[in-house]
Amino acid sequence: MGKIKITCKEATAICTKAQYGEASLLDKIKLNLHFVYCKTCRLFSRQNSELSDICALAKKYQESHKCCLSAEDKERLKAQIKELDKEK
Repeated sequence: MGKIKITCKEATAICTKAQYGEASLLDKIKLNLHFVYCKTCRLFSRQNSELSDICALAKKYQESHKCCLSAEDKERLKAQIKELDKEK
């Protein structure tokens, strides 16, 4: 049957799979058991879900309003992301 106790790294992977309907029943059980003792992963799961909901709303808004970022805004965002990567 495999191990029931999982690491936080495994929990985040299962959490992401579960969010997209790709996790098995056993994975979901393991994840929920992990949540019993891991406050950090519970928080990650909640925040990940909220972020996905926000992205879905932004996508719907963009599709309904036919708007997008200008080339200048895109370049500015790319530069900010590169700066964040350098700080890590």
